[in-house]
Amino acid sequence: MKIKKLLIGLVPLMIALVLTACAGNDETAPKDNTDKENESNENMDMNEEESDSMEEGMDHSGMNHSSSGEVPEDLTVAENPTYPVGSQAVMHANHMKGMDGATATVTGAFETTVYAVSYTPTTGGEPVEDHKWVIHEEIEDPGEEPFQAGDEVVLNTDHMEGMDGATATIDSTEQTTIYMVSYTDTETGEEVKNHKWVTETELSPVE
Repeated sequence: MKIKKLLIGLVPLMIALVLTACAGNDETAPKDNTDKENESNENMDMNEEESDSMEEGMDHSGMNHSSSGEVPEDLTVAENPTYPVGSQAVMHANHMKGMDGATATVTGAFETTVYAVSYTPTTGGEPVEDHKWVIHEEIEDPGEEPFQAGDEVVLNTDHMEGMDGATATIDSTEQTTIYMVSYTDTETGEEVKNHKWVTETELSPVE
């Protein structure tokens, strides 16, 4: 009888212990999942911020996509360009978003030396590296001879904010036909008029 009473007394105690253990598990499980979800969300947010930051670094948002179409007076018009004024060509350039793959209409074709340049904007901010393109006639006191990689020059154009008057270093130089083009931005649908500049190697015939 004593053993039976002892067992009867232990049953409620065992049930209580089991319920307590289950309750403890129920309380901690959601907490662990929530912590993992929060950590995952924070990592996603950080990755998105890093991606946005990288895009901002490459972005030419301060660039004047369109222009009045005016060009330096001493710029030589191409006599027999591969893509005559009024013709169309497909662009293969990523100077800015919405350009690569767009079909462009040529609004000007000129013979000159073109440069990729690096400079610090006169308005402040991060240095701009390997900006494409600046033509010979858009440099202050250019002279007749083309500049060479490594030369320091003063820019005399406003393709981007803080460019005009900035001291730049020539990154690369190329004698080529340069084109001014109009096109529809492939991302925004915005009409870009008389964009300066696209080189001949950045164009291909419309199929």
